[in-house]
Amino acid sequence: MALPDLNLLVTLDVLLTEGSVTGAARRLRLSPSAMSRALARLRETLGDPLLVRAGRGLVPTPRALELRERVSHLVQGVEAVLRPAEKLDLKRLARTFTLRTSEGFVESFGPALIERAGAQAPGVRLRFVAKPDKDSAPLRTGAVDLETGVVDEDTSPELRTQALFRDRFIGVVRSDHPLSRAKITPASYAAGRHVVFSRRGVAKGRIDENLAALGLAREVVTIVGGFATAIALARATDLIATVPEHHTRSLREGLFSFALPFAAPEITVSLLWHPRLDADPAHRWLRDSVREVVAGGEETVARNRRTGQRREPRKRRRG
Repeated sequence: MALPDLNLLVTLDVLLTEGSVTGAARRLRLSPSAMSRALARLRETLGDPLLVRAGRGLVPTPRALELRERVSHLVQGVEAVLRPAEKLDLKRLARTFTLRTSEGFVESFGPALIERAGAQAPGVRLRFVAKPDKDSAPLRTGAVDLETGVVDEDTSPELRTQALFRDRFIGVVRSDHPLSRAKITPASYAAGRHVVFSRRGVAKGRIDENLAALGLAREVVTIVGGFATAIALARATDLIATVPEHHTRSLREGLFSFALPFAAPEITVSLLWHPRLDADPAHRWLRDSVREVVAGGEETVARNRRTGQRREPRKRRRG
């Protein structure tokens, strides 16, 4: 089936608005003869004379009157679609963004991001959803607008990515745990009972490989699906949780956190989005907002480290 000549829509709109071949030709910068030929094509396409002579002028047929408003709306819609994107007005932006994040990201950066959005774009709503896997389908279908995570061989190559920050793994125990009252060594760390998190239910990983290189192995008592659950169990038991530092800052309040006493893997947390949203001004603002909020949080962490501030409770004196 041959596609219709959509240029005829613009010609028809001008003809029905002007009610004159000469006037329409002037607006479209065509010769009167070229406009007459365009009117002949429209008459043949629509099967209606559209404009008929009455005295010295032309009058629209009932079909032309019926089409006039519809054609005008169609042409305006096409012009709006093909018009270059206007400058983003954040105060008038009304949109809900869905962010899929790893556990702990919302607790660490959500409050500052929500505050920033409320100040700059009060009509924006942020919807945070859990990240149970690394499936890229929600980004591809538009169910998710933006995601955070670690880029690896399982990440879809079609996605856009940008690094946010580097994170390291630390140990977490309850405030009166034996490890909080003594120097922590690889042996004392490995000798404890551990809770590990794994989306795939795997008990051993990079931490265990590093311990094995030292001739050590840890006892994994339970496996959970997220950081928050691991920390909750460490808070209520003698279990040791090993979690990313930055992702879990607020979750570790009131607990004793410590640097691992051996070389531990670091991870790079990145933003991920689908390329169809790359040029969208509102989505670009969202990406910039997340990056700047995270950068602000990183500066605070670095400043606290330099001044020796710690979130862990003070160790109680013995005796």
